[in-house]
Amino acid sequence: MNIESPKVTAHKSEQEMFDFLMNVENYEQLMPETKEKIEVRDDKTFIFALKGMPEIKLRIQEDACIKPKLVVLGSTSEKLDFTLKAHISEIEENRSEVFMEFNGEFNAMMAMMIKNPLKKFINTLAENIGKV
Repeated sequence: MNIESPKVTAHKSEQEMFDFLMNVENYEQLMPETKEKIEVRDDKTFIFALKGMPEIKLRIQEDACIKPKLVVLGSTSEKLDFTLKAHISEIEENRSEVFMEFNGEFNAMMAMMIKNPLKKFINTLAENIGKV
């Protein structure tokens, strides 16, 4: 399953946005209002839970990140194996364009159940990136 958010304009340079997204503590600002929990585990890992969804543990996959264009987060669960990528491109000196991309392999039943909540989730992340 592949889901992409709309592109948003952020009022940060490409490098500033990359640095912002590489800091797991900043993801609390991006989470939807329906978050029930967000907990930073270390400088690359955090856990979050949304209302009605299981806890998800994400880790920044530094070896997959491309400075300052791409930040890759990966699930640490074998049951929910997916990546969440933030694509960043420079518009001008203090503005960048960002979109989120979700990639995961799920059985048909699971995909049907989670597609709409996931789409809403990554769209909210992108919208909130435009506000930072």
